[in-house]
Amino acid sequence: MSRASLLADAVEHFAKNGIGDASLRTIASSLGTSHRMLIYHFGSREGLLAEVVRTVEQQQRDLLTSLDAPDRSVAEQSEEFWRRVTEAALVYGPLFFELSAHAMQDLPHTDSLKADLINVWLPPLIDLCVRAGIPADEAPAYARLGLAAARGLLFDLLLTGDRAGVDEASALLNRLFTLPVQ
Repeated sequence: MSRASLLADAVEHFAKNGIGDASLRTIASSLGTSHRMLIYHFGSREGLLAEVVRTVEQQQRDLLTSLDAPDRSVAEQSEEFWRRVTEAALVYGPLFFELSAHAMQDLPHTDSLKADLINVWLPPLIDLCVRAGIPADEAPAYARLGLAAARGLLFDLLLTGDRAGVDEASALLNRLFTLPVQ
């Protein structure tokens, strides 16, 4: 099996079964491969999980780009993006936040993931801010604020399970971003 195929299968596996504390051998068995193949391609269980997070994050950035349609307002696009991201967070969020903590601790298996947690999100979010009418010179700060606030809301959702409260806060954030900039 190729690395790409194993990774795609792992993403699908975790989407269906959650992350849990499955060993690399158990994960390999579920994917129809050996733990040695996973070690060969990903280095470790943590390396595999980091690649799963990077893949899901890339899928979410691709989703953000795909929602850019001239017949939909930025607010509508943002609402749809939030709905889909929260669904993904319910599956992958615990893994995301666990590996984010590993990245903050500079653990070796997160070297490639660390750069992808913030920096690759900023360009598409800056573009979204500019399309929402935020001046280009202020858009980077708004993008960073939006990313931080959204991640905080996802963390809140995972801890409290209060979907209605988190969705209400996200809607408020969207309204704040569409207010005229003074």
